[in-house]
Amino acid sequence: MRTRIAATLLAMGGLCLGPAMAQPMTTTTAPAVTHVQTVADLAAVCDPGWSGVPRLEAIAYCQGFLTSAGQYHTLLHPAGGARKPLYCVPNPAPTVAEAGVAFAAWARANPAHNAEPALDGLLRFAQASYPCPQPAAAPARTTRRPAR
Repeated sequence: MRTRIAATLLAMGGLCLGPAMAQPMTTTTAPAVTHVQTVADLAAVCDPGWSGVPRLEAIAYCQGFLTSAGQYHTLLHPAGGARKPLYCVPNPAPTVAEAGVAFAAWARANPAHNAEPALDGLLRFAQASYPCPQPAAAPARTTRRPAR
């Protein structure tokens, strides 16, 4: 029984993959994304210039990188916590895809940071793009002298 189920699933998988396998290979080749070190590397995977499955893998890598960095920042700087956050995401927040494309555009506009570590550049981008509101200045205190 298991053999028949496995054979059926295998055949169904072949039917599903058949059209995809018949697609022409893309002319643009790109290495698989396995590691990002610099701002330039991260920008390249957040707005890849290649197509096909490597493009999807690159975008997934970018979105995972941005999501984990954002979650780590949130853990280090909880709302109302002792540490002031490095950046403040607006409400409504951009999607992770929008943030990735915006980061890549920021990196292209700021090439002086391309050799920096990817996380440093991501934080620079976030601080520039999503600055925290400045606290309102406290009203000046005046001291009154008691009436004589």
